[in-house]
Amino acid sequence: MPLVSTGELVTAARESGHGVAAFNVITLEHAEAIAAGAERAGAPAVLQISENAVKFHGGDLTAVAAAATAVARASSASLSLHLDHVESVELLRAAHPAGFSSVMFDASKLTYGDNVKATAEAVRWGHARGIWIEAELGRVGGKGGEAPLDAHAPGVRTDPAEAQSYVAGTGVDALAVAVGSSHAMTDRTAALDHALITALRDAVPVPLVLHGSSGVPDGEIRRAVAAGMVKINVGTALNTAFTGAVRTYLDAHRTTVDPRKYLVPAREAMTGTVAHFLRLMRP
Repeated sequence: MPLVSTGELVTAARESGHGVAAFNVITLEHAEAIAAGAERAGAPAVLQISENAVKFHGGDLTAVAAAATAVARASSASLSLHLDHVESVELLRAAHPAGFSSVMFDASKLTYGDNVKATAEAVRWGHARGIWIEAELGRVGGKGGEAPLDAHAPGVRTDPAEAQSYVAGTGVDALAVAVGSSHAMTDRTAALDHALITALRDAVPVPLVLHGSSGVPDGEIRRAVAAGMVKINVGTALNTAFTGAVRTYLDAHRTTVDPRKYLVPAREAMTGTVAHFLRLMRP
């Protein structure tokens, strides 16, 4: 079916008191698994391609975006295409011709003032082209090999008053916040600050986004959605499923050289993971 916009999916989820899960695409098999998992769960989903994934594909957004778009259009599920963790202005500007309806512009490494300035400019550019813009305030941690951060350390968590000023100063459509999760976690042990989630929900008028959800237990995700988290980002959990299935197959079939033999179970493992996370979106 035709691509839907991320803004539509997030707005519908928020109005219903549900969440919408966004899954990272690295290979064609990731995109196929996300679409199949959404069909299996009977739920919408976001296919998101990160700046790191674009770098993996030689720095060219065109091919991986076209592949994800083709998979989404062939699916019966409601799917959108999102460009994630974009720090490069050049990549931001490539989003529109590549067919993305939304971008997460990440200026979180900058000082607060520079973050506001850079993000406000990204929002102006995006809104002029009908692109929904997500941004991040606080430090989620664990991105690009960075060590996970203690959610209770000073200066790490997102401050509700600062978040209110940030949203007003930038005009972003959604805000990724630091409430206890971390990118790249392979064990699901993160404990979220649910009181902070509630305070942030009450402080800002835009939907909240949880990054690093792969490391968050099922019950914590359900509570987070009930407290006001709307877009739930999942990446590492798909890679864990993919790599685990490949490793299991190759351990049992050591002479295999045809990648299709192990990519089939890898794709199926990711499909099951996608469907599982999507079933958590209705607390």
